[in-house]
Amino acid sequence: MVRKIVVIGSGAAGMTAASTARRIDPQAEITVLTEDEHIAYSPCVIPWVLEGLTDWDSIIMHDPEYYRQERGIEVLNLTKVSAVDSVAKTVTAGGKALPYDSLVLATGGTVFVPPIPGKDLGNVFVVRTINDGKAIEAALPSVEQVAVIGAGVIGLEIALSLQKSGKQVTVVEMMDQVIPRIFDKDMADPVQNYLQSQGVRFLMGCPIRSVQGEGKAQAVQAGEETIPCQMVIFATGVRANLEIPRMMELDIGSLGAVQTSPTMQPYRRGRLVPDVYLAGDVVQCQSAVAPGPTMSQLGSSAVRQGIVAGSNAAGSHATHGAVASPWVSVIGDLQVAGTGLSESLASWYGLKAVCGKAKGHSRARYYPGGSPYTVKILVDPSSRLIIGAQMMAGEDLTGRINWLTAAITERVCIDDLICRFENAYCPPTSMVRDVALAAADDALQQLKRLTC
Repeated sequence: MVRKIVVIGSGAAGMTAASTARRIDPQAEITVLTEDEHIAYSPCVIPWVLEGLTDWDSIIMHDPEYYRQERGIEVLNLTKVSAVDSVAKTVTAGGKALPYDSLVLATGGTVFVPPIPGKDLGNVFVVRTINDGKAIEAALPSVEQVAVIGAGVIGLEIALSLQKSGKQVTVVEMMDQVIPRIFDKDMADPVQNYLQSQGVRFLMGCPIRSVQGEGKAQAVQAGEETIPCQMVIFATGVRANLEIPRMMELDIGSLGAVQTSPTMQPYRRGRLVPDVYLAGDVVQCQSAVAPGPTMSQLGSSAVRQGIVAGSNAAGSHATHGAVASPWVSVIGDLQVAGTGLSESLASWYGLKAVCGKAKGHSRARYYPGGSPYTVKILVDPSSRLIIGAQMMAGEDLTGRINWLTAAITERVCIDDLICRFENAYCPPTSMVRDVALAAADDALQQLKRLTC
């Protein structure tokens, strides 16, 4: 019989799962259900569209017709799932019950908006979908001042993009640093300084208390300060979208996302649920560094998980390993990146960290066009394993952070990184010895001081 596969969600995880299932089972009937109007696009690009560096059409990879014609996948957009019956194995959407042999839940996440007065006023936005971005774009001509709530990487990218577009932007953050939790303060402060040099104002250590206005936003109250603005953008983090998992009574993990096995199968009352797989922002992962769960709400993680979920939904057997969650962000002329644990995350897991740090250049000093380049490496003093890394430069951080991610996931100790790991050298691309190795040297010296 022809296998029937239903995928709920059309983001990176869902469309990857559908395409992977098609590759493995050319005969399967595959249907994707999504509430979104647009599919197969990256929401990460929204800040740069608002800045005018690209356009909405360009960031949409494919439309439903493409999947129908080229891959034999039926995509039903603007379609809400109202019920899932895992006993009868049906999904009800648009008043119709669709039978399935395998079900993939890739329902993603939703932007967390604190329950404060005024959050539902006009010109108050989140940044999650293309339609969110278009709504912001449509409102911008009548706006002079913008308050961005949250100083994570998305908030900072949005803030700088709107500042470059001629708006007066204030970033409000309840913590005392930008990029909290995943970046340490000594690395984060230069990022904030750079944005301030570009005209972005910051209000740090101030929780948002209310949005004020008549019909539309006119100000925000943060701490004891009132900030005039005609637009408010919440970039306050993403929570797993648990509407359907809760409907199916799936087990929710300690981090507020669905707990899954390595095959991306969920549990119900501690037992694996057959023929159901999850991927993307809705799941929690196993950390490759610490003995416990972590969240990895990244496009790269969604694709990896989507491949596993789609493979298994089509009858194959694939597993998903532990994650170090490498990330990189471009904020104007600055790139920042991280992998594994920061000092604060290490402390949260009950781990101690010894830190090594070094500064240099992204290219040979005598070759034009390079930029200052800083690397911080975190080491567990008991095992000497590398447990985290952070970087900041003007260029070329992706390959470098991937390099240290491999060291973390392969459980490389700091001694081996120094003795065995090599870096390619060419004056237009690197120093003869990468700054990451100099940071490793410094970490080794810090370890030696501990034993003295």
